[in-house]
Amino acid sequence: MLNKIFLQGRLVADPELRHTQNGVAVASFRLAVDRDFKDRETGERKADFINVVAWRQTGEFVSRFLSKGRMAIVEGKLQTRDYTDRDGNKRYATEVVADNVYFGDSRRDGEGGYTPAPTGGRGFGSPSAGDFGAPVGNYPSSGGGYSAAPAVDQFADLTDDDGELPF
Repeated sequence: MLNKIFLQGRLVADPELRHTQNGVAVASFRLAVDRDFKDRETGERKADFINVVAWRQTGEFVSRFLSKGRMAIVEGKLQTRDYTDRDGNKRYATEVVADNVYFGDSRRDGEGGYTPAPTGGRGFGSPSAGDFGAPVGNYPSSGGGYSAAPAVDQFADLTDDDGELPF
């Protein structure tokens, strides 16, 4: 079976970060995703508002670096769940559980200043350029657990660079 989803949209509100009783971080946010076609009557594009949940380091990243109005690209899976509300009514929820979250815009586009990608990568770019910054997700670490992507400052300048190309 295959359950894989990719979404590109803007956050409609700041992400909400919570922690489970065991201290696991979980961020919830909502994406406004434009439809591919315009409404015949109004000539405007409609949007779908999709609930997204990001766990652990991905959730912490989302709550720290994404905010209302920012473009995000989410890679994950679609899940449904049921629960009983406070009044005893059975409710159903459909949401995307994010495996990876990417920047979909640059800070220059929305906030006027440039900040390098906090998790490494080549920085930001516009979605049309295909450069979405660094992915955020679960990366294997040497300890067998999971950690964030390597930081940019792990790269140093070459001290013996003679400026000549090797070919």
